[in-house]
Amino acid sequence: MLRCGALQGTLLGIVASIALALTLLAQRASASPIQNGEVKSAQTGVDAEDALQKGIALTRRGLFQEAIVPLLQAQGKVVEEYADRFNLALCYFGTGNYRQSIEILKDLRSSSHNTAAVNNLLAQAYVGNRQPEQAIKALTEASRKAPKDEKLYAYVADACTDHYEYALGLRVVDLGLKDLPQSARLHYERAMFLSRLDRFEDAKLEFDRVSELAPETDIAYLAVVQKELYEDNFTEALRSVRKAIKAGHGDYQMLSLLGTILLHLGVEPEQPEFAEARKALEASVTARPNYSASQIALGKLYLMENRANEAVIHLEIGRSLEPRNPAIYPSLADAYRRLGERERSQECLKVLSGLLQEKSAVSAKQ
Repeated sequence: MLRCGALQGTLLGIVASIALALTLLAQRASASPIQNGEVKSAQTGVDAEDALQKGIALTRRGLFQEAIVPLLQAQGKVVEEYADRFNLALCYFGTGNYRQSIEILKDLRSSSHNTAAVNNLLAQAYVGNRQPEQAIKALTEASRKAPKDEKLYAYVADACTDHYEYALGLRVVDLGLKDLPQSARLHYERAMFLSRLDRFEDAKLEFDRVSELAPETDIAYLAVVQKELYEDNFTEALRSVRKAIKAGHGDYQMLSLLGTILLHLGVEPEQPEFAEARKALEASVTARPNYSASQIALGKLYLMENRANEAVIHLEIGRSLEPRNPAIYPSLADAYRRLGERERSQECLKVLSGLLQEKSAVSAKQ
């Protein structure tokens, strides 16, 4: 089954909606009077407010590992401590340090910051830490404070997808649909989870529901394409993608699907369809560099052209965005092998083996 990334929000989706608010908080803090003069880090001499601004800027760019150091430098030394600590929790989450993220978020929640944003990120961290019941509790609290915010449910659903927690993801969207029964996006997510749980007959109804709720929209076209993909009808899926693009729905997701489907259909470098796939994927990557599905597909395409250096660049970007996606590693291992970097190639195969074992264990539980 072709795994397409439509609507899968990488962590940068969260950053886009939250970081601006945090930036404004930090800017307000910078303008506030600070007692005892300018606040500096006693150990490094770094201006704490400057460190906070640097950490926020790095977080907004998705450079989570790099952002941790300045955010730690600012910790306990800035007026707007919430902005610093929430960003730090976000960065720990983004680097897979779920326990550290959880501890910070739990502390924020118990100290007058029991907000929808805090509980929502906490729910995602619990998903990453394999604590499903705590994730549902945190999401329930987030939704209690903002019951009509569709993104609260969508972000946690995306976390479930990233960690192959499909049964949990179904619970998440069902919770959301109680408050938002007409949400095309949540019905789409529900269809995807049902499909991944091999309940495709139920999923078909949800895909059709999306088209009814939001006809002629991007998500309606996505629902049609995904339904055809799950039926293994790649020829019809390709026809639908081209129709969507012609109708003006050629965003980065649809372009990514076009390129990915063409590759799955077995186009070769000497065929005109191969050039069509390359053009679509390059346009998708340009439009949304942080969309992992496009980066991965473009890396595979370059590898087919024996452009191993360029393949590695895009596959490594895909890996940084979606490190737990097994589909990356065979191509990345092959690319490194062609470049003569055998240790890196073996490392990729080792990671792949671990991910497949983990996925098998999770599937067995479900």
